[in-house]
Amino acid sequence: MTASNPPRDESPAPLDSTAHPMNSTSGRLTGRLRLIPPGGHRRPAPPALVLVGHGSRDPRALVTVRALMDRVRELRPALPVHLGHVELNEPLLPDTLAALGDAPAVLVPLLLTRGYHVKRDIPEMAAATPVRARVAAPLGPHPLLVETLYARLLEAGWPPAADAATRRTGAVVLAAAGSRDPDSATDTRRTARLLADRLGVPVIPAYASAAAPTVDTAVRALAARGRHRVAIASCFTAPGRFATECARRAPWIASAPLGAHEAMARLVLHRYDQTHALTEADLASA
Repeated sequence: MTASNPPRDESPAPLDSTAHPMNSTSGRLTGRLRLIPPGGHRRPAPPALVLVGHGSRDPRALVTVRALMDRVRELRPALPVHLGHVELNEPLLPDTLAALGDAPAVLVPLLLTRGYHVKRDIPEMAAATPVRARVAAPLGPHPLLVETLYARLLEAGWPPAADAATRRTGAVVLAAAGSRDPDSATDTRRTARLLADRLGVPVIPAYASAAAPTVDTAVRALAARGRHRVAIASCFTAPGRFATECARRAPWIASAPLGAHEAMARLVLHRYDQTHALTEADLASA
């Protein structure tokens, strides 16, 4: 399946289509999130932002996520920002939430699609602690994610102005982790279509595990169509085993993971603001 030729029976989702499913998933947590003003007309302090990383055995992953956290803090100095991981790295999310007590928080997954971690693991970890939390949508699909993918491709050597040869023989494989959840594949395909619109060449989503096609299969499919100048766009938040394996399959260039790009920090804050605004709307209507 190519990103430039989606199936006829598939309707493109809105850019922020992940927001509503995540709100319904964490709906059972909503009642626990009540921002109580300390008195008078003073505005309550904003909820803490908790970045939720997946975790990796690759030591570069933790360094990268911490760099992204620092960039978020630079953009919003007054906002308390914390970090927790689903697995493999400390601090683990339950420990981070336990340290917050019953304070309000918005959990922003550093994940790029809807899947088991976003729909089940993170809400359940939050529900098992006193923290008054809401879970934001994952970071993709969104134009800021595509902006980062595009910037990383330029850094790797993609031509900033595609000439006729690039438009005729160039293509990109969008390499993602993969999931058995069909919503995850839908989100990745949406990101691929947005990137194809930006580049003007076909973009095929491919996966490191749990879904098809693989990166090798996608590269061969493009070659069969006369697309031999193929780049791998690394759709991973941070370095790790999957990102490294996918990059090795590149017949031409491979971009770095998304990392601490400024657009990623702005996207994190967008998801935070989006979720916080919904919380305030709930309180106003209560």
